[in-house]
Amino acid sequence: MKKLDDRVTVAAQVSADDIPAIKAAGFTVVMCNRPDGEEPGQPTWDEVSAAAEAAGLGTSFLPMSNREDAFAVMDEFRRVVDEAPGPVFAYCRSGARCEILWATAQANA
Repeated sequence: MKKLDDRVTVAAQVSADDIPAIKAAGFTVVMCNRPDGEEPGQPTWDEVSAAAEAAGLGTSFLPMSNREDAFAVMDEFRRVVDEAPGPVFAYCRSGARCEILWATAQANA
């Protein structure tokens, strides 16, 4: 995990089994910035979001594959972060895309 600011922490791919620890760490929203099906065996967003919602967490699916995608979803990213009742946990394959999205949203605020 990498804390980018008081509102956003990014991480590599998680599974439904990771949701209790994410909730226990104080996060209020789980955001996925990774498209489903990038690699075999990757947990789907449906699996992760179902576990997150069952745990009482908010969810947001903003998949992106490149910088252009980051520009396309940055307003929604900003809205989710701004409206979240607490810290947002964002993940992708390695966390790098989430950080790019965060930086894009910061630079274009």
